[in-house]
Amino acid sequence: MISLKSIAAALWIYASVTNYVESAKILAVFPFPGPSQYICVQSYLKTLATRGHEITSVSAFPQKTPLKNFRDIKIHIEQSHYDETIINGMEQMSVGKLAELQFVQAFAALTSLSVFNNKDFQQLLHSDEQFDLIIIEVLYQDALYALGKHFKAPVIGVSTFGADVVIDQLVDNVSPLAYVPAPSGTNLDVMNFWQRLDNLYTNTMELLYTYLVIIPEQQQYYEKYFPNATLRLTDVRRDFSLLLLNQHYSFSWPRPLVPNAIEVAGMHIDHKPKKLPTDMEAFINASSRGTIYFSLGSNIKSALLPKQKLQEIMNAFASLPVNVLWKFEKTDLADKPKNVFINKWFPQSDVLAHPKVKLFVTHGGMHSLIESVHHGKPIVGTPIFFDQYLNVEKAVYKGFGIAVNFRNFTSIELRDAILEVLNNPTYTERAQEISASFHDRPMKPLDAAIYWTEYVLRHKGAPQLRVAARHLNFLQRHSVDTMAVLFGIPLLLTIFIIRGVFQVLAAIFRSNDNAHKKRKRE
Repeated sequence: MISLKSIAAALWIYASVTNYVESAKILAVFPFPGPSQYICVQSYLKTLATRGHEITSVSAFPQKTPLKNFRDIKIHIEQSHYDETIINGMEQMSVGKLAELQFVQAFAALTSLSVFNNKDFQQLLHSDEQFDLIIIEVLYQDALYALGKHFKAPVIGVSTFGADVVIDQLVDNVSPLAYVPAPSGTNLDVMNFWQRLDNLYTNTMELLYTYLVIIPEQQQYYEKYFPNATLRLTDVRRDFSLLLLNQHYSFSWPRPLVPNAIEVAGMHIDHKPKKLPTDMEAFINASSRGTIYFSLGSNIKSALLPKQKLQEIMNAFASLPVNVLWKFEKTDLADKPKNVFINKWFPQSDVLAHPKVKLFVTHGGMHSLIESVHHGKPIVGTPIFFDQYLNVEKAVYKGFGIAVNFRNFTSIELRDAILEVLNNPTYTERAQEISASFHDRPMKPLDAAIYWTEYVLRHKGAPQLRVAARHLNFLQRHSVDTMAVLFGIPLLLTIFIIRGVFQVLAAIFRSNDNAHKKRKRE
């Protein structure tokens, strides 16, 4: 019997042949200095290159070996400065919403300027070179969105964090605040009154700060680096042909999406796990009860944690009856427990694919959560900032994880959380159920990303996908003007009628009163 997946695969192959698109010149700009953002799109860009498109990639992570149809423009951000920014951000973002937004603004400015001040990028910007498509990371770097108009090419945005109320505006998507929570909050999609109030506050703060602080700052960059531009930046930022979102309803929730907002979570994952290094494989297999994997991601470095925090982690791991793989950015760790294997970098997806790796202790970054779901592995989450709190909260709510407070956990609390997930099969069962839902799609996420990218190329920006809201101002978009007429005119008429009635009644009362006074005088 032919399966639906076989049919979908055949349709994809057929579409690849019949929906032919000529080789295109594509400029891809992903300036964030953390590797995780570029990991999200690396397979996507490489696949476009293998399909004959000429890729110019602007990022901090050039290819280690030359790749056909792939040109790198490397941007430079001092690593020590970046690490210091992240450490300061960890503390700053714990203070409150305003401090979090201030950190995001500073970070966006840093990455935007790292591109604009790059000598090779400036040469490209002022050259006669033309591009057929611009692909750009969308996260508060609005001035860079003008590259589309500059090169007269359609723009595709990639959001490595998924959608929020600001990113939604790029394609005029909607985020109903009653059931679409802000990614930077901790509310789920089912909210009580106070949670809906908190969600309203969070989204309002993000919108106000974006329009009052971030966009005016980006406007300055826009005017400086695109002096001949004629459009307002607020118009430029609503001129996206397509938005690829690193999210999926299987591990979050269903929500409204316009036709040109496409969920592609998992497009960075190789569907054929590679063999692990010999020493790593041997260490995993040496543990009869399985192995756990611990990583704080690419932006937060375990090696830079305070000594007390490191000691609590080591004490917890030393007390476990299983081996532990730990992403640790130095070659040595004093007093490292015997059941711990450290390495500066792990092939994370390949590690999680290993059948003897039973649990992922994670900071809850979006890519880590996606890889956990992809491989059906439960988590112990230790969120630190931004969307990580909600990502871990999703895992707890869905039943495949436990949360531990990163700022004040003890070794006993961390150990108990790990043992609870390891010893209770319910967590693994739920992880595998959600993984099955995650994989049950008509098209693999990378295939979907490639299909819709080439769709935009085939259809010259694909205007048929875009809703008409981009032509409306705020009052029109939210029907304030029509509601004012619909409810305002009847209200005015009612007021006018009531005023007339009162005037008539007042005249009658005055007339009666005058008549009464006249009779009294007589």
